[in-house]
Amino acid sequence: MNENVSENRTSKMVGLLFVVAIHLGLLYLAMSYKLIPPPQEALTLMVNLINPPKKEEPPPPPEPPKPPPKEVKLVKEKPIERPKPAPVLVAETPVVTASEPVVEKQPEPEPIKEAPPPEPVAEAPAKPAGPVTLSELSLACPQRSEPNYPAVSRRKGEHGQVRLRVELDESGHVVSVKVAQSSGFKRLDDAGIAAVKSWQCNPAMRDGKAVRAVALQPFDFILEGE
Repeated sequence: MNENVSENRTSKMVGLLFVVAIHLGLLYLAMSYKLIPPPQEALTLMVNLINPPKKEEPPPPPEPPKPPPKEVKLVKEKPIERPKPAPVLVAETPVVTASEPVVEKQPEPEPIKEAPPPEPVAEAPAKPAGPVTLSELSLACPQRSEPNYPAVSRRKGEHGQVRLRVELDESGHVVSVKVAQSSGFKRLDDAGIAAVKSWQCNPAMRDGKAVRAVALQPFDFILEGE
C-alpha cells in the first residue's frame, strides 16, 4: 500500500516538473522572438504612457501701441520793448539884449521866530538801589533759635564773638549767610551760621513793596565762669 502511494507522488512530481519545463521553454521562446518585452522595457513603456501631456504655454499678450510723438512747436520770443525816456522840459530863458541890465532878485529874509522856552520836567525822586539794610535782624525774624555751643569748643575753652552778614529775599527767606568777622574758631562760626539758616523772617518793605534786605547778626560765645 505504501509503495503505491510513493509511486503516485513520484509520478505527480515528474508531471509537475515537466509542465514547468514546458512553460519555461515557451517563455524563453517568446522572449527570444520579442513577443514579450523584458521587464525593464515594459516598465519604461508604462511610465511613458502614464506621463501627462505637456501644457502649451499661451502666447505673450501683444504690446500696446505706442502713442505717436507730439509735435513740438517752436515759439519765437517777442523782443523786449524798452520804455522810451520821458521828455525833459527845459525852461527857456528870455532873451536879454545888451542894453538891458540884468538884475538878480534876492529872496527876502524870513523873520526869525523865537522858540518857546522848554517846559520844566519834574524829576522823579531817585530810589535807593540795592537791598534794604536792617539795623537788627532779630527784630525782623520772630521765629529764631540761639546757636548751640559746641561741646568740643567748651572743653577746649574756645570763646569769642562772630558777626555774620545775612541776606534775605523778597519773601523773607535767608538766602545767604557769610562770616563778616570771625570769632577765631571755625566751630563757633559754623554754629552761628547753622542757627541763622533755620530762622524764619518777615520780608523787608520799601514804598509798600517787599524787597531784599541785608543785616549783620552778632553772636557771643562766652564760657561760664568768665
